[in-house]
Amino acid sequence: MVNPMVFFHNAVDGEPLGYISFELFADKVPKTTENFRALRLFWVLCTRVTTSLAIMALAPNPSMGRIFDENFILKHMAPGILSMANGGPTTNSSQFFICTAKTEWLDGKHVVFGKVKEGRNIVEAKERFGSKSGKKITIVDCG
Repeated sequence: MVNPMVFFHNAVDGEPLGYISFELFADKVPKTTENFRALRLFWVLCTRVTTSLAIMALAPNPSMGRIFDENFILKHMAPGILSMANGGPTTNSSQFFICTAKTEWLDGKHVVFGKVKEGRNIVEAKERFGSKSGKKITIVDCG
C-alpha cells in the first residue's frame, strides 16, 4: 500500500506563508487517515498555535467528522508528527495537531497518523508567530 500525501497552503493575516505536505499513515491507522482526508475542505478556517509543543487546527464545528478510536502503535517521536487531538476514549473527530517537538508523553493518548514531508520551515514559521502574536494563521487551501 502506498500511503497518501496531502498538502496545506498557509497564510498569515491573508498573506501567503507557504506550503506543507504530509504523508498519511493509512497502512497503520486507516480510520484516522480516511476521516482526516474526508474533512479536508473544513481545515481551511482556523488554526491555533501553541508555541514549543504543537500547532493545532480544527474544523469550524468541532462535532464534524466521525467519532472513533484507533490504535496507538505510532509514537510522537519527533517534530513534524501529525496527530489527532481528543478528549479521551472515542473522541477522535475533527481536531489535529502538528508536533513542533518530541512529545512522547502524548503516546497512548493521541493517534499519530502522519508526518511532515515538505515545509518544515513553514511549520517553524507558524510556530514563531504563535497565537499570542494576534496574527491570523490560516490554512487557505488543502488537498
